Amino acid sequence: MSVSNPYGWITQSLQTLHRANWYRQVQTIDGQGGPTVSLAGKPYLNFASNDYLGLAGDPRLAAAATAAIAAYGTGSTGSRLLSGHRPIHRELEQALAQLKGTDDALVFSSGYLANLGTLAALVDHRDVIMADRYNHSSLQTGARLSGAALAVYDHNNIEQLQRHLADQRHQYRRCVIVTDSVFSMDGDLCPLPEILALAERWDAMVMVDEAHGTGVLGDTGGGAVELLGCRHHPMVQVGTLSKALGSLGGYVTGSAELIDFLRNRAATWVYTTGLSPADAAAARAAIAILTQEPERLTQLTANADYLRQRLDTLANIDRLPSNSPIVCIQVKDAATVLKLGQHLKHQGIFAAAVRPPTVPTSRLRMTIMATHSQQDIEQLVQAVGTFMAEG
Repeated sequence: MSVSNPYGWITQSLQTLHRANWYRQVQTIDGQGGPTVSLAGKPYLNFASNDYLGLAGDPRLAAAATAAIAAYGTGSTGSRLLSGHRPIHRELEQALAQLKGTDDALVFSSGYLANLGTLAALVDHRDVIMADRYNHSSLQTGARLSGAALAVYDHNNIEQLQRHLADQRHQYRRCVIVTDSVFSMDGDLCPLPEILALAERWDAMVMVDEAHGTGVLGDTGGGAVELLGCRHHPMVQVGTLSKALGSLGGYVTGSAELIDFLRNRAATWVYTTGLSPADAAAARAAIAILTQEPERLTQLTANADYLRQRLDTLANIDRLPSNSPIVCIQVKDAATVLKLGQHLKHQGIFAAAVRPPTVPTSRLRMTIMATHSQQDIEQLVQAVGTFMAEG
């Protein structure tokens, strides 16, 4: 009797990833992040970070985290319903609700957990989810885990969403339309006013992921919901503390009833250890800085506008539409984007070469920070232009 190896398929799967140029591995950053980072002891301009406001290395966030550790220890030690709730958690939730213009908020231990737990609490096998094809992985996974029927519409295709609603809404008890506000691998915005109008017509909830909008868009950094003038509409807003707010964790904001319901029904909140006091305190400090220093938001917007304008002067550039600090150049295949990423590294620039299956088409993903200088951006544009001219 021959003995097979039940794990042998893993080797074959890895070989397939290598052949397709889809294989990925980590790149170690020495020390703190920022507009300049150190990789293997060498400095690089950093255009691969989601630290949009440059707060992850701010000493005020570190001081807040240190003070929280001194007061509460390094971990929450239990679920918040059991023994893990601390005053800093509630302070952070109140600050988030004020930033987002909602009744209340609930903080999760990660943005991924917030999306999974919220979707699974809102709908089940009797319901239907209408989802944008380009939604973040956490929303796609949450939709599958919820057990609800799933109707996917093409990216930002309002007409197709309307057809899905007309064809399917009457078959189900509840319906939730789910979308990113800022699409993380493209940089464009969802048509939120149109989505909300359809939701009202078809008796549907709306869940919008503000991971890349919070602290980035709107007059006060309240996100795309603020920017697009939609705060007065009822909806479920989710997001993360790990990007513009320089910490770790996720959140949901909305009506007081919604948050009270999720405290009781969101399994990824009920049955997991509460966010660490240090992370909660750092995020709370970031919101305070965002309020006190609006010039960070102004500079971030100006830097993103400048990068788009400069890239548009280059030849042979296929820049994806963007209304955010995420700016992407689409290239023909995975091998090309890897070469472009290596070219930039040789020029002292660190940017993300993103390939399938993360995205449908390969692209260079550049993210702007408020702390980048105009000279930093010029160096990036020149390096990209050189590669495109030679290609």
